[in-house]
Amino acid sequence: MTSTPSLSNFSVAPTLAPSANEPSPSPSPSPAPQPPSKTDFVFPPQYSFPPFFTLQPVLSTRHSQLTSWSILIQSYCRFHRLFALTLIDALSTPLFSNAALSRRLSLRDARAVVTWMCSAEGQQRAEWVPTSSSSSTKKARDDETEGGGRFWVYWRRPEEWAAALEEWVDRTGQKGTVLTLYEITDSDATKREEFYGMDADLLARSLAICVRRGKAQVFGQEGSEGVKFF
Repeated sequence: MTSTPSLSNFSVAPTLAPSANEPSPSPSPSPAPQPPSKTDFVFPPQYSFPPFFTLQPVLSTRHSQLTSWSILIQSYCRFHRLFALTLIDALSTPLFSNAALSRRLSLRDARAVVTWMCSAEGQQRAEWVPTSSSSSTKKARDDETEGGGRFWVYWRRPEEWAAALEEWVDRTGQKGTVLTLYEITDSDATKREEFYGMDADLLARSLAICVRRGKAQVFGQEGSEGVKFF
């Protein structure tokens, strides 16, 4: 962590005294401190700690570090309404790279973090995405090994999204109403909902859970699906 500079580190320009014929200037007010913008994501304290960007070998420390990275990734994606990331692209973003420290999580360590998030120990808060609908689990693991794979970030898992959708329908009195998928994720009516802008594949998975629970029915052809909640 960088130390806070003291006043002794800065030189102060000499102040000229006013002449007898000149009125003394009134002191200019000090600028008021600006609070953080509500549009800026606030990183946790450990983000300013250089060792945070290198996974530690001691197991207890590593587990704590992996947990902190998982919470950070979930919080960052939730704030920015991101539902999936491509690891190779995300490495250069502020999420994994602290420009002020000139530190960045390596590709290897970032892959280890995501893989841990995919595990039961990491509460399955991520999942590697196969490159095509016909891809197998092995293919998803190959993407993980290559390091550039795309992965879901489950700041809400699919079953949690299903519950959120059911709650929204109940709260807004839309049971029995046929809704398009566009109305759910992209209409003005849902701009304040956390599922606004949700990826279509994740929405489909969440709705499938609603269907299995007997809470919804999805019908129509691909690209023009509708859903009715009960």
